[in-house]
Amino acid sequence: MRVVFMGTPDIAATCLKKILADGFEVVGVYTQPDRPKGRGMKMVYSPVKEVALAAGIPVFQPENFREEESVQQLRDLQPDICTVVAYGRILPQKVLDVPKRGCINIHASILPKYRGSAPYQWAVLDGLEETGVTAMYLTREMDAGDIIDVSRTPIGENETAGELLDRLAVLGADLLSKTLSRFAQGEVKGTAQDASQVSYAPLLDKSMSPIDWTKTAQQVHNHVRGLHPWPVATMEIQGKLFKVHATRVAEGSGEPGQILGLSKTGLLVACGEGAVEILSLQVEGGKRMSAPDYFRGHPLQL
Repeated sequence: MRVVFMGTPDIAATCLKKILADGFEVVGVYTQPDRPKGRGMKMVYSPVKEVALAAGIPVFQPENFREEESVQQLRDLQPDICTVVAYGRILPQKVLDVPKRGCINIHASILPKYRGSAPYQWAVLDGLEETGVTAMYLTREMDAGDIIDVSRTPIGENETAGELLDRLAVLGADLLSKTLSRFAQGEVKGTAQDASQVSYAPLLDKSMSPIDWTKTAQQVHNHVRGLHPWPVATMEIQGKLFKVHATRVAEGSGEPGQILGLSKTGLLVACGEGAVEILSLQVEGGKRMSAPDYFRGHPLQL
């Protein structure tokens, strides 16, 4: 079975490594074009491209599939199936029609919940106790195809979105390999999504960073977890802007945003209901530190 893989970031690279290790015939890899990165704006390869080159697999990086030449390149690979994991491109129908057995996608939520670009982050932001990954057929409508299979996992009470993604990458890789094995054995049917259960997970942005202290302690804690490692929650303390990297729900009460005290483990701040303990933070222009270590050198004026 000739497989074409399409993906770009680390979660996709984990999936590509898995299906290569499991012996699937990957005849071509599509990933987004190289982009400048860092202070020196050096052109860097995507994680998927790194894996593909190391495995000696042809890599294709079209800006889009508007040019007939890009679509013909895909046809020339004669794929039986295309697998898509966080590619970062909407595939037109003329691309979806190329592989003999269709295009399948691994999506980092339990569909039809959290369609869109930031599913696992919103799962944490919304305080879910469980999420997962879905294998689905691709259609022109975003994340709307028939569901092939789902793998579920609990979300830890203090787990950040970044930590969750690391686990979902492994879960997704296993599900992709399992799904391709089913295709190798014969026809694979999907189940239509329940349109009444659809929800969306839009992109995150920096405007979401400031913490709203009128929220409950659990909501503030979810906010910090869901925005980590990007764009990261922020707060002001005595006129300075801080990134807040880690918190826990704690006991305490006061006016929302009021600093209640500093302990050996963190900075206690009142919320609309309850309090959170800030365990680590980062002053603007500084490095990440535990809250007690930072305020030992920068005493609070309570």
